[in-house]
Amino acid sequence: MSLLIGDTAPDFEAETTEGRIRFHPWAGADWVIFFSHPADFTPVCTTELGYTAKLRDEFARRGAKALVISVDTLEHHHSWSNDIAETQGAAVNFPIIADTDRKVATLYSMIHPNADAKLTVRAVYVIDPQKKIRASIVYPPSTGRNFEEVLRLLDSLQLTDGYKVATPVNWKDGEDVIIAPSLQDPAEIARLFPKGYKALKSYLRVTPQPDKA
Repeated sequence: MSLLIGDTAPDFEAETTEGRIRFHPWAGADWVIFFSHPADFTPVCTTELGYTAKLRDEFARRGAKALVISVDTLEHHHSWSNDIAETQGAAVNFPIIADTDRKVATLYSMIHPNADAKLTVRAVYVIDPQKKIRASIVYPPSTGRNFEEVLRLLDSLQLTDGYKVATPVNWKDGEDVIIAPSLQDPAEIARLFPKGYKALKSYLRVTPQPDKA
């Protein structure tokens, strides 16, 4: 059965390039961007892992960290990491799980038999500090992911956790947001959104992002 938004991310133990981990304790109080790769020594994956390494500070600023998985061996992971550093200008700085028996990939529905029974698809799970799955994205093996979208998604989740807002189409951090339709009391709206708002419709009220000066 596929994992759904709101489900608890399954715990597991696995060997990684940074030693053996148990997922929940390793995640700790951080958000986790957990994503799979079809195979080592493949061109698209090489670009993705290099770019992820460059995002370490961006993830850290958001209280998040990356965790990667493929069905190849630790030996392959370490060797491939050298290629990534050489070609992408960034050394891998996050754990890569060696899932040769496909147990973790199966647990997280990363194997799609009708796409390829031997490889993982490009799955992305955003997991919060309570170990809940907050979002998931699935790409085919042939298409590289947009990690700017992953960061945008993480920004939206963290903002909407803290404020009674939603983020509109193509929203980026710093842009206007939408007041939650559940808020109807004028006094409460005035208290929560002192910058004011514009009502385009009774259900569509736009306000400046509340955590920005």
